[in-house]
Amino acid sequence: MVDPKLLERITARRAELDELEEQLAKQLTEVRAERDELAVAERVFERMSEQIADERASAAPMSGQVGGQAVMLIPHRTPDVEETMLPPDYQRIVAAVRQAAGPVMARQVGEMLGVDVSVRAKLEPLRGRLVRLVDRGWLRKLPDGRFTTRL
Repeated sequence: MVDPKLLERITARRAELDELEEQLAKQLTEVRAERDELAVAERVFERMSEQIADERASAAPMSGQVGGQAVMLIPHRTPDVEETMLPPDYQRIVAAVRQAAGPVMARQVGEMLGVDVSVRAKLEPLRGRLVRLVDRGWLRKLPDGRFTTRL
């Protein structure tokens, strides 16, 4: 004869496992749905990134507004985009880097351009412009933080 307490424990455990299986099945359904949504989002992101890259490649420098201030957009360097299409400040930065004997730090570029490099608040905007020129392909940033012209 089977012990009633043992049978009761088996039945209780089976009920626990059935409940756990139901919870896991629900979680699996949710995980699959979210994964499908992410796959769609990834495809949309890739398409939009391609469109933005195409637009940037064909864009000339244009004025834009950020925080109510007029700003000049820096074009990406491509064979058909001349350095003269850069805003004058950026042209001077590229020229200063080109005139240097070799790779230069932002501080050295600031000195060449007459920026008060002893004041960090005046040097950081220049560093930002240098990085922007790197991002757009006009300059190259070496691992040690120095800047140089593109080959």
